[in-house]
Amino acid sequence: MNFPYAEIENKIGYAFQNRELLREAFTHSTYANAHGGRDNERMEYLGDAVLQLVVTEWQYERYKKADEGTMTRGRQRLVCEDALLDAVRDLDIEKYLLKAGSRANVGNKTVSSLFETVTAAIYLDGGYTAAKTFIQRFGLDHIQPRTENAKGALQEYLQNLGEQPPVYKTEKIGKDNAPIFYATAYALGRKERGEGKSKKQAEQSAAANLLRELQKNEKK
Repeated sequence: MNFPYAEIENKIGYAFQNRELLREAFTHSTYANAHGGRDNERMEYLGDAVLQLVVTEWQYERYKKADEGTMTRGRQRLVCEDALLDAVRDLDIEKYLLKAGSRANVGNKTVSSLFETVTAAIYLDGGYTAAKTFIQRFGLDHIQPRTENAKGALQEYLQNLGEQPPVYKTEKIGKDNAPIFYATAYALGRKERGEGKSKKQAEQSAAANLLRELQKNEKK
């Protein structure tokens, strides 16, 4: 089969000198067992190590007041299966995985590991700086906190900066049988509003909006 090298390179923002590394990154063990060639399991191992280093370095430079425990918990959140799965699906590269047999052979762990295998392939082809650029562009700078965890993510973000936790003010509008809640989250001299059918939903929405704005402002 013709492997879509150029199409994938366009999505991940990197052009390979050795394109066989890219193919290997997308070769599941079931495909390798059926058709020959090397699977991507060794790349997953290498990519995990590179990802951990890049994230740790990023945390060390960004969060000057955070202690080891705080940074460890933050790193776990950034490199967990769910976060990497989101990154892979946002890149829209799951469909290029070379696999054989039943769809049951390919679970979320296999899909999420594509971020690590692509990282490894880029590292082997272009070195640390190229891999770091990919991780920052499509991992650290791209993955947004889930709304249901936004309050925790905002508090962790502020804690990493050595700042006080956010403050919330909430009001209820409408009848008791169909209320709408509006919340405002305050932190670092900024505020953002959110709404929901419950106080919890409104505060989560406000937290997500404020965190997004703080992160956006940080990059300017």
